[in-house]
Amino acid sequence: MPNRSILPSLSLVAATAVVSTSCKRAVPGAETTTLRYLGAAGTVSLPELAEDLGYLGPVHLEYKGSTFSGPEDIQEVVSKDVDFGSAFSGAIVKLAASGSPVRAVVASYGVDSATRTGYFVLENSPLRKPSDLLGRKIAMNTLGAHHEFMVREWLRRGGLDESAIKKVVLVPVPPINGEELLRSGQVDVSALGTILRDRALVKGGIRPLFFDHDLYGDFTAGSYIFRREFTEKNPNTVRIFATGVAKALEWSRSQPRDTVIARFRAIVAKRKRNENDAILKYWKSYGITAKHGLQQDRDYQIWIDFLVREGTLAQGAVKPSDIYTNAFNDYRDSLR
Repeated sequence: MPNRSILPSLSLVAATAVVSTSCKRAVPGAETTTLRYLGAAGTVSLPELAEDLGYLGPVHLEYKGSTFSGPEDIQEVVSKDVDFGSAFSGAIVKLAASGSPVRAVVASYGVDSATRTGYFVLENSPLRKPSDLLGRKIAMNTLGAHHEFMVREWLRRGGLDESAIKKVVLVPVPPINGEELLRSGQVDVSALGTILRDRALVKGGIRPLFFDHDLYGDFTAGSYIFRREFTEKNPNTVRIFATGVAKALEWSRSQPRDTVIARFRAIVAKRKRNENDAILKYWKSYGITAKHGLQQDRDYQIWIDFLVREGTLAQGAVKPSDIYTNAFNDYRDSLR
């Protein structure tokens, strides 16, 4: 596809103006104008969209490589190899509980009825209920994050105790390979989310055991984090970032789906990383139900309770206010 930008329609200009002018606080200059990050091939994250829309102002994103693991992404933040990262809220809770000085500043993804992860088997599979999975292999992007939490909760709700749950084999694989491994019989179940799920469903021959949305309904599932030290030294940069991501989220909601996908395709083409943009046509939303990506205690308390119940976190070891802040998001007053 040619390397060109999408010319905005008058309606796009108007919508952008509305989002921009609704931000009430002026943001002073950035302390640093470069933010290092890890991306994901063939997709467009909210910060990447925000930069392309001009919502990050003087701040430029510096791509340092790709990842498909939220825990890996945020560990790279802790090790200072990148400046910000995104992960499932439960993984952020575990990181904060371990003493890592991190701070979540704005939502990064969520789950709703359109954007959800399904745990799929082949159409003719005998697997139907939690107890059928004992000794079976489940493919997921990484361990200790969103997919594992959901599997463990589904098994627990199905009556399995911890000793039985340990008999279910969790296999970390790149998300792009999950469908292939399922169809070839190398795994029994595969976690397929959003655009990868929809691409697989078009081909047919698979069915879901359950969806994460079945367990928890709509929820903010993950956030962007920075090191606390970084936010203290670069508060204006982080404010530009968090508010720019919030604006980009609302832009993606305000535009026709075809307009958003066209913008994504242009972004992927311009960054020239030799990517296949074929899965973009299946995009529906970022799944975040919270307006402006604002975070709330319940986004983290549910996973704190989960870890306490499982015995991997002591009661009172960490609380939501230790983990996140909306202070850098200029739309924070809308929560009141």
